[in-house]
Amino acid sequence: MPPVQLLIVAEDDGELRVDRWFRRHFPQLPHGRLEKMLRKGEVRVDGGRVTAATRLAPGQTVRVPPFPDDLAEQPPPPKPVIEPDADFIQSRVIHIDDSVLALDKPAGLAVQGGSGGIRHLGQFEAALMFGRNKPPRLVHRLDRDTSGVLVMGRTAPAAAALAKAFHARTTRKLYWAAVAGKPSPARGTIRFGLVKAPGPRGEKMLCVHPDEVKATEGAQRAVSDYALVDSAGGRASWVALRPVTGRTHQLRAHMAEIGCPVVGDGKYGGNSQTNEGDGWGAQLGGPVSRKLHLHARALQIPHPDGGVLNLSAPLPEHMARTWELFGWREADAPENPWE
Repeated sequence: MPPVQLLIVAEDDGELRVDRWFRRHFPQLPHGRLEKMLRKGEVRVDGGRVTAATRLAPGQTVRVPPFPDDLAEQPPPPKPVIEPDADFIQSRVIHIDDSVLALDKPAGLAVQGGSGGIRHLGQFEAALMFGRNKPPRLVHRLDRDTSGVLVMGRTAPAAAALAKAFHARTTRKLYWAAVAGKPSPARGTIRFGLVKAPGPRGEKMLCVHPDEVKATEGAQRAVSDYALVDSAGGRASWVALRPVTGRTHQLRAHMAEIGCPVVGDGKYGGNSQTNEGDGWGAQLGGPVSRKLHLHARALQIPHPDGGVLNLSAPLPEHMARTWELFGWREADAPENPWE
């Protein structure tokens, strides 16, 4: 029988119910057996009793009790990946060592599977093992249509350390985006809270005035910094973005709220090219791609084995074409636009 495990809740597992967290990480454990463990207090979160419906937060510690021998076997290994797909995902690796693997995630690739047959990172797990007997573990996530730096832990301790770094905000994130319009002032902090939109609208977040966050059920505080890097006559701008908190769709919702939606963001900025007085639509028209122009450009994070890891990813092709169109040069961007 395996020993007690103390596992750290990863960034991308935040807000999951306890039962769904177990279903994701221990699919061999029947729900009835989990309920019994919960009733007996064998499963604990940060030392306290919980129920199946308790919501987890990144950085919390889950006590996983020993499983009976008939449930102790590990889930089957990832399915093999065909050679063209293996070559593709391995070409996106920007860093690998004993503890950490980092990808330049392409736009359009989801980090987790869902309904509708969406292409997701889990389908490539076997090609990212590089001689290990388990695939690397996600510790944070990017939206499906956002490209750029994505970090994973190659061991359980490394994944826990990376997840803790995200939760403790000891990371330094830098996103680049093309937005419609020109933000004013040139640098600022957006403090609107976020709450999930009601009804069957898919995953969409609504902005809540900072003064109303506490009084709004389900709302969470959210903070984003932005800095103008360059502009194309006020019609479109290159901005650097820094999420202080890590909410779903935070940067996209915040930029749309100040009237400068990310180019190509039909969910938050609509599909128009006009300014109706409250801000621009998210499309620029002409040769500019309709794909989302949001890219996780750089990440600085403490390495699990000591020191600091600095990672960066080049602009995806559709954004590089837009930069060329407007004469924006990557070399002109300051390393830290807020200094």
